[in-house]
Amino acid sequence: MQSVALKRIALGVSYDGTPWQGWQTQPSGQTVQDQIERAIARFVGEPLATICAGRTDTGVHALNQVIHIDSPVTRDNISWVRGVNTFLPDSIAVQWAQPVSEAFHARFSAVSRTYHYIILNTAIAQPLWASRAGWCFRPLDAELMQQAAHHLIGQHDFSSFRSSQCQAASPVRELQALKVWRERDFVRISITANAFLHHMVRNIVGELVLVGQGKHDPDHVSAVLKQRDRTVAAPTFSAAGLYLAQVEYPESLLNIPAATEIEDLLLI
Repeated sequence: MQSVALKRIALGVSYDGTPWQGWQTQPSGQTVQDQIERAIARFVGEPLATICAGRTDTGVHALNQVIHIDSPVTRDNISWVRGVNTFLPDSIAVQWAQPVSEAFHARFSAVSRTYHYIILNTAIAQPLWASRAGWCFRPLDAELMQQAAHHLIGQHDFSSFRSSQCQAASPVRELQALKVWRERDFVRISITANAFLHHMVRNIVGELVLVGQGKHDPDHVSAVLKQRDRTVAAPTFSAAGLYLAQVEYPESLLNIPAATEIEDLLLI
């Protein structure tokens, strides 16, 4: 029997992580990957494995998760988008599709990943934001949080901000950018790194929040980083406000359409 030539396709996926048990497939079938693979199988006519740029946890959202598949069928880009979306729940949608070379790998070809975190900073909780933003009722000083953030830029051992369940071979990561600013009742954090450890972003956010509340001075973050001990750092912050916003690749491998700005999506 003659083998079918497979074609590698990259797809951009957005999702509301609230209903799902994270990205990675589980026996329950209640994950984003499970839903995507079911939809692709119905569209293509056979099961296809998906590889993603970054595995998000339960309750974490994505604006532009990148995945790739090796497909035995050829479809127009827009057909991939509309066809797969036909079989997806409302909380998940393919945004774009592109053919790529066999050299492209959604995870290993990525040169950086950017996450956004949104904190609702109001005295009283707002139910409409319960699954869209983390909440802090104490006033936050975003300028102090930004001063603390500067200590984390660069290549470091991030053991203090690493989950005890993290399976990464090394705790060393290069944090390329970390910005904190206020927009009305929201404090926003944008963080870019070559890769992230398990719970790394949420653990960093937790530490910055303590600085913003005045419980620590900005230099305290540097001391926590240097101790390389998870027990000395702040508790892990809520998953609700975390968004995988963008993944960067060499242009020779993939040109990703610009993601809709989070301000537009969330009407901030």
